[in-house]
Amino acid sequence: MKHLFKPQTLKWVLTLLIVVLFVKLIWLAVEMKLLPIAGVDQAEEVGGKSLYYRVDLSPNKVPMPKKVKKKVPVGSIKDIELLAVYNALDTTVVTVRYKRKTKVLARGEMINEFILEGAGRTYATFSKNGKIYRVDLIKGKKSSGSGSIKAVSRYQNNSHKIKGEIIDVGDHRIIDKSLLEHYAKNMDDIYKNIGISEIKENNTLKGFRITFVKRGSPFAKLGIRRGDIIKSINGQEINSYNAAFNAYRDIGNVENVTLVIQRGKEEMELEYEIN
Repeated sequence: MKHLFKPQTLKWVLTLLIVVLFVKLIWLAVEMKLLPIAGVDQAEEVGGKSLYYRVDLSPNKVPMPKKVKKKVPVGSIKDIELLAVYNALDTTVVTVRYKRKTKVLARGEMINEFILEGAGRTYATFSKNGKIYRVDLIKGKKSSGSGSIKAVSRYQNNSHKIKGEIIDVGDHRIIDKSLLEHYAKNMDDIYKNIGISEIKENNTLKGFRITFVKRGSPFAKLGIRRGDIIKSINGQEINSYNAAFNAYRDIGNVENVTLVIQRGKEEMELEYEIN
């Protein structure tokens, strides 16, 4: 009988199978040795990011706005009230109230760190730190672009107690300085005791005329009367609002005042001593 395979060939094949099996057993032993004792959770991803996001699907939910704390400004323009306005081509004069005190300002002057820049018929403009602010005339008050200086305070019925006297010693009158200080702080009392109107020629301001003097007031003791025209104060001609208010501001720094008035056709000098 003829064999299909030679004995030598069969022996070589069996030897090869044994070697392969041996190698497999060694590889399996090495894998078992190198693998960790505890298993690895394949679902856990170390150092990875979540693959899902939280989304709020609640209807009609509006995010709450952040609260912003408002800074309270030091010295507000709202503290200044505009009582009267006089605005001409070369002159801007306003009367304001700040902390219950009345003050007259010309263009360029300051109150509460706000500088008067100009004015319209019913408003005034101020500047501070490069910004422009507008203050409107109090409702019911009138601008005096022309006409007369008159009382404008909303507290007209509240009179202040006037301190100081005026004494007539014959050739001149002595004015208590405290009286001037009172009128400097309470200008409304000036308007209550005396009225002054403009004198114009061809729409050009020439001077001021006294329209009334309250009987028994300090102004009545100055020797001035209704109809007198104010010509000059201490040599300064009073023919503009700037001149009038400059004289008003300087009067507290002098010891003697000479007032020149025209009464009818006569020009008179009234002398005052301040102490």
